[in-house]
Amino acid sequence: MDRAQKEKVVEELGQIFESSGVVVVAHYAGLTVAEMQDLRARMRAAGGAVRVAKNRLAKIALEGKPCASIGNLLTGMTVLTFSEDPVAAAKVAEDFAKDNKKFEILGGAMGGAALDRAGVEAVSKMPSREELIASIVGCIGAPASNIAGAIGAPASNIASILSTIEDKAAA
Repeated sequence: MDRAQKEKVVEELGQIFESSGVVVVAHYAGLTVAEMQDLRARMRAAGGAVRVAKNRLAKIALEGKPCASIGNLLTGMTVLTFSEDPVAAAKVAEDFAKDNKKFEILGGAMGGAALDRAGVEAVSKMPSREELIASIVGCIGAPASNIAGAIGAPASNIASILSTIEDKAAA
C-alpha cells in the first residue's frame, strides 16, 4: 500500500468515526470468509457496515475525533462495525457474537462516549430509531382515537335513549 492509498484509507476512516452514531471494535481471529460475509450481510441489512483496517491507520484517523478514546482497543486482528443509527451496529454485533464465539467484542464509542464491553451490550438492548418512532407515533395516535371515541359516545348514548323513549311511547 503506497502513501496515497494510506492517506485515502485514513480519510475514509476519519469520516466513519465522525459520522457514525456508534462504532464497535471487535477481534475476529478465526472467522471464516463465510462468517465474515454473514456479518457484513447482517450489518448491511441493519443499515450499518463492517470495516477491517490496519490498526495504525485507524489510530491516525482517530486523532482529534470525539471517539479517540477507542484507540487503545485497536490491537490484534480488529474489525470495526458502525452505523449512523446509534443502536444498529451494537445490536448486530451482539447478535453475531452470541452466534459466533470467535467474534469477541472489545468495546466501542457512541459519539464522544467510550463504551466498554458492558456498554456495548447495554446499547444493543436499547430500542432502535425505528422502534422509538413507532412508539411515539402510537402514543400520539392513541389520544386522538380516544377523543374521537369520547366525542362519538354521547351521540350514540343519546340515540339509544331516544329509541328507548320512542319504544315506551309506542307501547
